[in-house]
Amino acid sequence: MKKNNKLDLNSIDVKEVQKAKLKQLFPEVFNKEKVDFEKLKLSLGENIDTGRERYGMNWPGKAQAIKVAQLPSDATLKPDEKASVDFDTTQNLFIEGDNLEVLKLLQKSYFGKIKMCYIDPPYNTGKEFIYPDKYEEGLQTYLQYTGQIDAEGKKFSTNVEADGRFHSKWMDMMWPRLFLARNLLTDDGVIFISIGDDEVSNLIHILNEIFGEENKVGICSRLMKSGSNQGKFFSKNIDYVLVYAKNIDCLGEFREKISDELISKVYTQIEKDGAKKGNKYRTMGLYQSSLEERINQRFWIKCPDGSLCIPPGESMPEAKVEGDKVIPSAGEGVWRWTYGRYSEEFLKGNIEFKETKNSPLLDENGGNSKWNIYTKIWLEDRLEDGKIPVDLITKFENRHSSKEIQKMGIPFDFAKPIGLIKFLIEIIDSKNDDIVLDFFAGSGTTAHSVMQLNAEDGVNRKFILVQLPEVISVDSEAYKAGYKYITEIGEERIRKAGKMVLEENRGTEGFDEKKFDNGFKVFKLDKSNFSVWDGNIDGDIQKKLELHVNNTDLKSKEVDILYEILIKSGFELSERVEEIKIDGKKVYSVSDGQLLICLDKTLDKDFVRSLAEKKPKQFICLNSSFKEDADLTNTAKILENNQIEFRTI
Repeated sequence: MKKNNKLDLNSIDVKEVQKAKLKQLFPEVFNKEKVDFEKLKLSLGENIDTGRERYGMNWPGKAQAIKVAQLPSDATLKPDEKASVDFDTTQNLFIEGDNLEVLKLLQKSYFGKIKMCYIDPPYNTGKEFIYPDKYEEGLQTYLQYTGQIDAEGKKFSTNVEADGRFHSKWMDMMWPRLFLARNLLTDDGVIFISIGDDEVSNLIHILNEIFGEENKVGICSRLMKSGSNQGKFFSKNIDYVLVYAKNIDCLGEFREKISDELISKVYTQIEKDGAKKGNKYRTMGLYQSSLEERINQRFWIKCPDGSLCIPPGESMPEAKVEGDKVIPSAGEGVWRWTYGRYSEEFLKGNIEFKETKNSPLLDENGGNSKWNIYTKIWLEDRLEDGKIPVDLITKFENRHSSKEIQKMGIPFDFAKPIGLIKFLIEIIDSKNDDIVLDFFAGSGTTAHSVMQLNAEDGVNRKFILVQLPEVISVDSEAYKAGYKYITEIGEERIRKAGKMVLEENRGTEGFDEKKFDNGFKVFKLDKSNFSVWDGNIDGDIQKKLELHVNNTDLKSKEVDILYEILIKSGFELSERVEEIKIDGKKVYSVSDGQLLICLDKTLDKDFVRSLAEKKPKQFICLNSSFKEDADLTNTAKILENNQIEFRTI
């Protein structure tokens, strides 16, 4: 039997993960699991900065923020089936709770699985700052804050400019969350962050430190509004979207769809003959005056009337034969393609000659040619390839989001437009089963955007949203409408958006209603369903020992225990779970039988042998399910002989 078959009830220990990475690269610097920094310096040679003055960013509280990211969590996520939609079948998640704790809990199940992260964190304008900064209290901090006030009358912290830690508090909040979020991204994953000008420079420094400056994809300016006359010096009309890759070498190209407006304006020509008859195209000159000189791109081309032409310039091939090349002098024109490429495209029918009186090209006699040469750019090719997006986003103003949520009767200020997040998801070329994470979910715009885009293009993306259950001001329209917490607004918006998207797309070409997922599972951050031995012998030791043996919270529901086991065993919260019977006892079958979980409190040898015949990869049960230690030992031996990983709680 293995010495320790207990299920680890903590989230991933980030320090151990980092050590493992270092050990894989530099095994020689470890001495009894400790890092020998002198050996590490020798291994890295001259790449060690030992100077006292270094380039970097520091602020009060940074060391604590880094420490906070490394502290594991023993909390859990409890399902709320009543608040959910299609709980048993949906792949989407909405999680209520402090996103710091939630991100820690997601590490085991979603490490390296998130394709895209979009967040719209607090802009830190000085008016309000709701996320707690006493991270060392862990889950207890969250529980106090969700109660909105503690025994001392403590409320959400404010962050006014008069506070000496105006910026540092905000950075303390962001650093651990971004560190944990990076862990969740796939190798080709990307994060988009909306931010205002108050913290944009600080956020860039944090992202450069966590993601690496080499993984900065870009900084986009977004038009928030137009026509405003507010402000002392400038009217603030833009905010920013910062874009960073997990690994920019793995990140695919960004492409956006060609708009209908551009198609009708530019792709105005229609092929009259050949295999592409009826297809739309536009033309582009084979010669462009701005092209850089290339030795093999200045040559003669034969025109329909037998004459030859070449870009303007003094140097000419001596033999006036099509394809003959000449080295261009400074400032002379060249074609966009080599002669080999030109010949290939000519045979494909992608070259067009047009007679003109204003051709920039020269003929074989040094005069102006009566022909100009164009290449055909086919609409069908461009629709498939898309176009490179620009870093100035002007299409998605805040007024659009105001109309969107008003249409659904959702009272919420400062939501981002659906179109903005849809646009960001589209340009990364996301595919089936890609997960989009938003851990500052607000009103749930990201969920709405994912569902809308899925309905439009038939791709089955999934979303995970996380939001702190902030109390809504009693003076707000949302409170008057019956909402007490921001999370209630987010959940209601997703319900309404799911129904609306379904109705708007039902019956349209290409929309598969059976595959469309407009549901979501709701989970709530809470304390663990199990008591954890803390090693402290103070107090009633007998009571502590009893709790260690019978460690399940009597108030916990079976479904709560089930999902805590799932997430702490590294399974996704959307994983398929079925109830089966083995030897008359209820067993949960996870991921088509890869994991079997039994919470029955009386297990025996007959059950264990029957279970072993099912050949799961893992089996988990309660430690208290066995009357005697010998029963536990025998169970472990039977399962080990059948190559089944065995864990107890």
